Amino acid sequence: MAPHHPIPSPDEPGASGASALVDFEVDLTSQEVLRRAQVMEALGPDWDPLEVLLGEEAAYDLLYSGLDAQQQRLYDDLVAAGVLPARGDGRAAA
Repeated sequence: MAPHHPIPSPDEPGASGASALVDFEVDLTSQEVLRRAQVMEALGPDWDPLEVLLGEEAAYDLLYSGLDAQQQRLYDDLVAAGVLPARGDGRAAA
C-alpha cells in the first residue's frame, strides 16, 4: 500500500533536494538513572546486599538438606549435568 504523502526523491523534478527524513534519537540515560534511583528507594535504607546473599545461601542449604538416598542421587546427577551448582563438598547438606 502506498503512503498517503510520499516523500519525493531529490532526483524528481520540483524536489527541493533536502531530505524530509530527520534523525530520531532517544537518550534513555536519564530514564535509566531515574529507574535505578526508584529501585534503590524501594529497597529502602536498611537493604544489605551481603545479608540478602547470605540468606539465599542459607535457604539453598536448607532446601537441599535431609535428602534421602534417592534424592541425593538425583541431586548429584543434576550437579554433574550442570543443572545445579556444586555446593560445599559437592554433597547436599545432611
